[in-house]
Amino acid sequence: MKRSAEVVLYLIMGILTTIINIACFLVLIQFHMDYKIATTIAWIVSIIFAYITNKIYVFKSKTENSKTLIKEIFSFFWFRLLSYFIDLGSMILMVGFLKTNETLAKIIANVFVVVINYAFSKWFIFNRKTSSKRNI
Repeated sequence: MKRSAEVVLYLIMGILTTIINIACFLVLIQFHMDYKIATTIAWIVSIIFAYITNKIYVFKSKTENSKTLIKEIFSFFWFRLLSYFIDLGSMILMVGFLKTNETLAKIIANVFVVVINYAFSKWFIFNRKTSSKRNI
């Protein structure tokens, strides 16, 4: 039961993060910003939102000290940076080479990113077993 609630919360927060990412992207390209720069800025805004919501609502991560918090933040941003490159690479492939509509490409790329980010968060970032081993 707890695991399914976590997945549902993650999906909700993932959808909200995706909406923020896409909305930010759409606003920026309306100002004729290059899609690669718009993707980067949208990623930064959405990643800050994602960290806060994943920590508090999804994985209910409690950090006992500032050192643990810094490690958790670094780990979160590191794995999200990997997914950013997947996002950006997907956009370059779909928009630059396959001539896909920018908005459709952004939506497709974000579906992959949400799945990958859940796996990273669940197994590496907010993993209570891993976090407690780090504190030893």
